[in-house]
Amino acid sequence: VFIAILYTTAPAVAAMARLNILQTLEPQPGQHLAVEDQIYLNCYAINYTLMNILKKPLFIVTLIATAGVLSLAFSTDISKNNHALPSTMDYNVYALPMPERLDFSQESIPLFMPDIKERMDRELLVNTYWQSNGLLLFKRAHKFFPIIEPILESYGIPNDFKYLALIESGLQQVTSPAGAKGFWQIMKSTGKEYGLEINSNVDERYNIKLSTQVACQYLLKAKDKFGTWTLAAASYNAGMSRISSELERQSVSDYYDLLLGEETGRYLFRIVALKEIMTHPKNYGFNFEDKDLYAYAPTFEVEVDTAVSDFVEFAKNFGLNYKQLKLHNPWLRDDFLNNKSRKKYLIELPKKDYYTLDKLD
Repeated sequence: VFIAILYTTAPAVAAMARLNILQTLEPQPGQHLAVEDQIYLNCYAINYTLMNILKKPLFIVTLIATAGVLSLAFSTDISKNNHALPSTMDYNVYALPMPERLDFSQESIPLFMPDIKERMDRELLVNTYWQSNGLLLFKRAHKFFPIIEPILESYGIPNDFKYLALIESGLQQVTSPAGAKGFWQIMKSTGKEYGLEINSNVDERYNIKLSTQVACQYLLKAKDKFGTWTLAAASYNAGMSRISSELERQSVSDYYDLLLGEETGRYLFRIVALKEIMTHPKNYGFNFEDKDLYAYAPTFEVEVDTAVSDFVEFAKNFGLNYKQLKLHNPWLRDDFLNNKSRKKYLIELPKKDYYTLDKLD
């Protein structure tokens, strides 16, 4: 703006100065200018010439300056209007206060130890500010925890272990790089050891109820071996033999005294962080209503003890399509069932009209 003012006023000022100088310094006939006056006049001539040279660049600069002023005014107007946008635009990240007491299955976490407090703080922060994933976990937990919780209770497993399934798979039928599958991420060898059927036709690691039962059996065995639910949970990730060898090698008896790898070292803290956040969602910025959460479809079971040649036709007999059948029975790995042994399977089906448009209305 200063340059623009200078450009517009300088020629007029220069013209007036030129007239004054010429009137005062121009020599009369027979007179000569003093040396100082001659120098002053020469300086004016140089300055006047430079002004003419700079006219074009100054014109360009003036245009740029004017555009900048207009742009600033326009952006200021927009920023004022932005105050009317929804409150979701006002996003802040806060440090989280550490709860005075945290526990896993009624076994206290020693937060008085600086490294333990830092590790707990990390998992609370990561799981609080990964909001999209956190909200999805709330939604899926509402759908699947009612299936898992009664099974845990029937085996005498603390309810906190439902969060173990949550961190293992996010309550999705996923496969790990190592080949572990299902909600409880069970390896093939472990699944077979505990009686699950695993072949090209059937993989019961994807059966929520059966895989939860296997997880319970494993955890009971681990609890008997190590004496605490905390070490039992750690062994679910690392294996019983690995935890045993590390306890012996490091001459300690507690999970929180062990130096472990990244994954197992974070394992319990991740479980407890999700337990804390999901128990007190509003404290950690999660806001939702029951209608926002997922719900499990009302179902019934059909017993099958023969081969099934075509599950597409099988589904049609119950008013379903193949996709809907597989949504409720991901453990069926093909579109047919051999069943040469005449084993009895329970196939879960949604109640009538659950997937129809009338239901959605």
